[in-house]
Amino acid sequence: MRFDVVCFGALNVDRLFKVRRIAKAEEESVILDCKELPGGSAANTAVGLANLGVKTGYIGKVADDAGGRLLLKAFEDVGVNVDGIKKASVGRSGSVMGFINHDGDRALYVDPGVNDLIDFNEIDLDYVSEATFLHLTSFVGERPLKTQIELAESLSDVKVTLDPGELYARRGWSMMRPLMERCFAV
Repeated sequence: MRFDVVCFGALNVDRLFKVRRIAKAEEESVILDCKELPGGSAANTAVGLANLGVKTGYIGKVADDAGGRLLLKAFEDVGVNVDGIKKASVGRSGSVMGFINHDGDRALYVDPGVNDLIDFNEIDLDYVSEATFLHLTSFVGERPLKTQIELAESLSDVKVTLDPGELYARRGWSMMRPLMERCFAV
């Protein structure tokens, strides 16, 4: 199957809480509203591209749970191909608890779940090798970062883009160098 873009990043169920204020240590705050949505940076990009008519696929991992089903259905509803998403029989899908105040300040707590268990040998190279672009975003753990690096290095004819986000940016140049060099290879 030929894709314009294959995205590869953490798949999370975002539980977003609108709060009066972000509580500090030893403080309490009131929750004003709550929403549960499919999320993750690469996932949001994939949905946006599919909504624009771009032929989009996804590489990732979810658990066989309500969160995993929500994430897969959200992709299928907009036409993102999910054949590259592995389904773990044990564990839980990734989730993020986000607390946002009326000024837009936020505090995010990430539970990576099975996102951090994806391994290079689980990826079907044929699935992504004919894509025009591979779009990468961050994970919490080391294993998926190493998997992304190995995948990017194995695809000589696919252009690689990276949205490092805060998680990868904090890791610094030495950790991110292999991905950055692959993204800027001409």
